[in-house]
Amino acid sequence: MLGMASSDLSSRLSAAMETTSHWDFSQDIPSDIVVQIGDATFQLHKFVLAAKSGYIRRKVMESESANLSCIDLSDLSIGAEVFERVAKFCYGVNFEISVRNVAALRCAAEYLQMTEEYCRGNLAARTEEFINQAAVKTLPGAVALLRSCEGPLLPMAESLRVVQRSVDAISLKACKELNRPTRSPPNWWAGELAVLSPTSLQMILIAMKSRGADPKSLAAAIVVYAENFLPHLLHPSSGASAPAGGKDGTRERSLLESVVSILLPDCDAPLPVGFIFYLLRAAIFLEASERCRRELERRASACLDQATVADLLTITLDYAGERVVDLETARRIVAGFAEREAGGGGGAVYKGDSGAAGCSAAVQKVARTVDSFVGKIASDEELSVSKFTGIAGALPKSARRFDDDLYRAVDIYLKAHPGLDEIEREKASSVIDPLKLSYEARLHASQNKRLPLQIVLHALYYDQLKQRSGMEDEAAAGAPGATLGPDHGLNADVSLIRENEALRSELARMKMYVSEMHRGGGGGGQGSGVKARSKKAMFFSSVSRTLGKLNPFKQGSKDTSNMDDGVVVDVTKPRRRRFSIS
Repeated sequence: MLGMASSDLSSRLSAAMETTSHWDFSQDIPSDIVVQIGDATFQLHKFVLAAKSGYIRRKVMESESANLSCIDLSDLSIGAEVFERVAKFCYGVNFEISVRNVAALRCAAEYLQMTEEYCRGNLAARTEEFINQAAVKTLPGAVALLRSCEGPLLPMAESLRVVQRSVDAISLKACKELNRPTRSPPNWWAGELAVLSPTSLQMILIAMKSRGADPKSLAAAIVVYAENFLPHLLHPSSGASAPAGGKDGTRERSLLESVVSILLPDCDAPLPVGFIFYLLRAAIFLEASERCRRELERRASACLDQATVADLLTITLDYAGERVVDLETARRIVAGFAEREAGGGGGAVYKGDSGAAGCSAAVQKVARTVDSFVGKIASDEELSVSKFTGIAGALPKSARRFDDDLYRAVDIYLKAHPGLDEIEREKASSVIDPLKLSYEARLHASQNKRLPLQIVLHALYYDQLKQRSGMEDEAAAGAPGATLGPDHGLNADVSLIRENEALRSELARMKMYVSEMHRGGGGGGQGSGVKARSKKAMFFSSVSRTLGKLNPFKQGSKDTSNMDDGVVVDVTKPRRRRFSIS
């Protein structure tokens, strides 16, 4: 019966073979078995199939019916198109084996038991030979082979090691390209991987790492892959709207989460900080899973010392870059960096003015970046005090040696929000340490009407303390053999504290008096008005004299709008002298 499958029969049948709702190969020779693959049916001959398929031979022999007329192969995950090629092989009809269908043919041959045991040169051996001699010989061929294994075919392809052989071939050839590029650009191989699924890419990267690939090259491959996989998310056009959320963004969200899930550890593939922030921005607007966003936030915190103000603005502003929409993510990133540094011993504290800076260079750089970032967003009219102080105070005060940049940001915020009450202004200013302002900044702060009184007092007190300390040092240096008593410095500090408290009391009385005047409403006749004016003149004269003793700056009020970057307040440092309230 096998002799009937001659070349003459094959040539007559090949033109008649087609796949529609059913598959007929000849009207001259009636079929005696129907193979069902999903919705497609193939009318074939038992003797032709059984000659090369041990599976069909066993089905025919084990059938209780004397005439088995139908076999359902719908559980074979190869599809009707691939089974058509299997049938052609059984009938001796020529067809093309390619890197895109060889994996499916190999799985079908395994399932149908088309091995050398039943026929020499059977389909299993033919497909194995093609995989080993052709498919995995080039990187594009191995990539196409691996891609064809994805989907329903994956479990069987893995058991037959088709997947593993593809991964090994790709990783080997990619590592060779890293050492000796054969094409331009040198990272062309990374672009070839863009057609694969994230899971396949992860297997390749792990295999490349085991072969000693450079971590930077692995990171570059991930960046290229993501840019090809999610181009509109990572490189939106200027003024573009946010990606679709909810059900409309389900596919994009799934793709993004898949990419994030395969990212290698930082030590294995240190990703560029800008790339991480772009991924995080996409995750925020696509409303990705909590796990996805927290992973990206962790990575952003780990490399925050390499970030710029633009990176922080990327996740804070909307896609058009016009409005602050998410400051909490930035706060968590900065706070995570601070915790990481504190836990790793990298963020020591500055110890006084003398000296030695104990904070690491990374902490100082992040502090400068955060201060500049806060200055950028401070003018947003919808920015609340709590959100402003949350990000401005996310780093410990010990992270800064000078608070000039932070002071400028606070002043910008107060200027953009003139409706704040005294308590809100005090809260916004609480992030500043007046003792860490430079001389120019203290001079500016002492005359800044937008600042709360407490900050002004601190600035004046610090100047007076510095000046008194300088005078005492000069006196000690000018009197050889003279020594100060052990309580001398303590007494001086106590005196200054008392003077400061006296000034506070005067200011408090002034505020109470002004409140009483407002409540009085100006009534009480001419006599009371004269008395009130007289009392007011005497009181303000007293306060003016008191402040005059403390204020060494006689050049008029200055506005912080003159303290823009690159503009220095032109002041002459006053002669060192002692100022007191007494």
